[in-house]
Amino acid sequence: MRATHLRTAASALPDLIAELTHVALTSPSTEGWRALASTYRSAHDVALKLEHRDLAALALERMGWAAERASDPCLAAIRQYKRALSWQDSELGLRLVQAGHHTLDGQSSREALAVAGQLHLGASAVAARARDRAGVARHIEAARELAARTGPAQSIHWLGFGALNVRLHAMGAAITMRQYDDALHQARALRIPPSAMTSRRARFLVDRAMAEMETGLGDTSLKHLVEARAVAPEQTRYLPRTRETVRGLLHTTRRPSERLTRMAAWVGV
Repeated sequence: MRATHLRTAASALPDLIAELTHVALTSPSTEGWRALASTYRSAHDVALKLEHRDLAALALERMGWAAERASDPCLAAIRQYKRALSWQDSELGLRLVQAGHHTLDGQSSREALAVAGQLHLGASAVAARARDRAGVARHIEAARELAARTGPAQSIHWLGFGALNVRLHAMGAAITMRQYDDALHQARALRIPPSAMTSRRARFLVDRAMAEMETGLGDTSLKHLVEARAVAPEQTRYLPRTRETVRGLLHTTRRPSERLTRMAAWVGV
């Protein structure tokens, strides 16, 4: 799924969940419950990207059930991070992030530091929705400090946490706050390494395309949308910012090119 093969993952997850549930209930162990909680987390991610929000919410509830039995504070904190992002209410979102931090009290492992950093990135996204620039800056800086301590931590719970993820969230927050010139400046300064997760690369390209569309660079914007589609077609098609950008390009283009028309048909706008 981290390579964005969403429908393949969606087909495989039900049987995997059933098998792991059977193992966890018949031969209970910390590792068994932990594996089940992680799988429910993956189910949430897939359902959300495919726009099945009810299933995504159910998967998060089941993740909490399994994480509690695993007695795993990091998984419990990740669940709160996911919950925070799912709510439009910024105050509630920030309370959920804070609850995630509370579950990590007393934890100082590299794993816990990476999860704490991801919680701060989640808080930056929530603050951006509320147009709270100071809050965004505060949480981005906290995440940056933790990333300096953990180093690249991409494989820890597949959060992709690290300095690159911090920069991508800063850019995404600028877009959310409609600071498009700033977002484009950040995008131009970013170099995505070959080792970066496919989902991160595609999201970056879509975010950059949106910043370019909003700053009048229509041709470059479309070029990056096409590149994102080549990198991760399923993810790109379902990202809300893909559709927003295509609509914007259609609105600002007097005579849409064939390539833009095909892109619009592909995303369904």
